[in-house]
Amino acid sequence: MKANCLAIDFGNTLIKIGVFVNDELIEFYELKDLSAKRLKKIIAENKTQSAIVSSVTERSKPIEEEIKKIIPTIILSEKISIPVINLYKEKKKLGKDRLAGAVGGSKIFPKENVLVINCGTCIIYDFVNEKSEYLGGSISPGLEMRFNALHTFTSKLPKIKKTVPEKFIGSTTEESILSGVVFGASKEIDGMIDEYKKQFSGLKVIISGGDAPMFVPHLKNKIFAVPQIVLRGLYQILKFNAH
Repeated sequence: MKANCLAIDFGNTLIKIGVFVNDELIEFYELKDLSAKRLKKIIAENKTQSAIVSSVTERSKPIEEEIKKIIPTIILSEKISIPVINLYKEKKKLGKDRLAGAVGGSKIFPKENVLVINCGTCIIYDFVNEKSEYLGGSISPGLEMRFNALHTFTSKLPKIKKTVPEKFIGSTTEESILSGVVFGASKEIDGMIDEYKKQFSGLKVIISGGDAPMFVPHLKNKIFAVPQIVLRGLYQILKFNAH
């Protein structure tokens, strides 16, 4: 698509917006909130001519209605055609960000076994096989959830700021929590990758999401770090429906 296109992902915590031109992500916004005024400004500044919106929250509804008045827009749902075969049993309940991420991974590695790991509010694993069939995956608590759980469900453990642990063996309570959460989640990710490798040959692994940089240095498996995989997948779905 030569025209400027807008992809919007309403996540649990943040709203991410990407502007694509000729398959390239040329502009990226990460917002806590999105007003109709800000939306119109983004559309005007980037001269976007079409859009796609994915959401896992009800707060997107006003923006969905507003953007449809301005430019042709696809609201991603189970009824929208996608460039992979969706074999998930509960299609209506499937998070649209999961589906978009899987499409993005399949585009990068077409006709290959691809595991997409998105590290945000949750750590989400989504798998597309070499037949371009989306099979589903797994959902695990993200880093912030793990830190909050330790503080909430104990009487004395503090709530600490998410940061990269400096060492494996913590010599303070804060260091011990950082080590347990970050290194523990990293080992979990490696373990999940290993299980997929046992079942699917030539597995390609993509890691994305805001917390991906926290994990990448600690993973033993070969991975491909791809920023904004959900937005890239949304763009591919928009292209697919333009034909």
